[in-house]
Amino acid sequence: MNEAILYLVAGVVLAWFGGELFVRGGVGLAAWARWPTAVIGVTVAAFGTSAPELMVAIHAAHDGVPEISLGDVLGSNVVNVSLVLGLVLSFSGMKAEDSGVLRDWFVSLLVPGIVYALLLDGWFSRSDAMIMMGIFFVWLLVVISHARAHAAMRAASVEKVPVARMVGFSLMGLLLLIGAAQFVVHGGRAVALALGWSPFIVGAVIVAVATSTPELATTLIARMRGHHDVGLGNILGSSIFNAFFIASVAALIQPYKVNVPEIMPSLFFGALTTLLIIPGPGGYIGRFRGFLLLAIYGIYVMLSLDHSAAH
Repeated sequence: MNEAILYLVAGVVLAWFGGELFVRGGVGLAAWARWPTAVIGVTVAAFGTSAPELMVAIHAAHDGVPEISLGDVLGSNVVNVSLVLGLVLSFSGMKAEDSGVLRDWFVSLLVPGIVYALLLDGWFSRSDAMIMMGIFFVWLLVVISHARAHAAMRAASVEKVPVARMVGFSLMGLLLLIGAAQFVVHGGRAVALALGWSPFIVGAVIVAVATSTPELATTLIARMRGHHDVGLGNILGSSIFNAFFIASVAALIQPYKVNVPEIMPSLFFGALTTLLIIPGPGGYIGRFRGFLLLAIYGIYVMLSLDHSAAH
């Protein structure tokens, strides 16, 4: 137990320093490319902070338990919005300043419905994975097109951005974030397995929280630095990347049966929490929604554990 605590503490420390470097580098790169910071959040930050989920998916598929990956990505999507964004919002509201945030919110809202429709037959096949990856790449092309249009409308920045330094900050921060998640995953997974939980519940409740450590650090630091769109984009982009790309990787490696009733809580709460973060007038997301999201997360965990105990 003492060793697990040390892993958790090390993970938190690494996540904090990694998030600081990653946000600083990402914002600098956005200024250099003349892209909206929201695009950096929804692509570079989101894909980078989802690296732990990708590693879990690959290892789980090779180890013959790809269900852990599905539980991880669906659980992470709930955790990212209800716990991570809920914590950040409970301290202070956030404002979506780029129009692309609303587009990414809508795509995130579609995620649970699309996953449910494809997996309703109780099987995550390679064809299902290809469809989900196709949706992901279409969305990514739209995001890049939006970023290029934004850059074309803006004059070249007068301030010279040290690109090499910003890239270095981003890479160093990303490595620290990935390392942080691995420390937390190592401790959390051992505890959950010792309790005898099913592979999906281990992924949805324990591994999902652990692998969301980078999102928490990045979103919190982005909010503290006043870069709201980086934090919001990070959460929305992670949800899209997790479900449509990472979950598909595990199924491409090893297709598997899906217990549809078991994934329903994650899908339902994924849709509910996403609905609750739709930007209001002026793009503002108020502080009250943070407390509501935290309460919903508590309900989600209790229902997931009760369902696991019943089966």
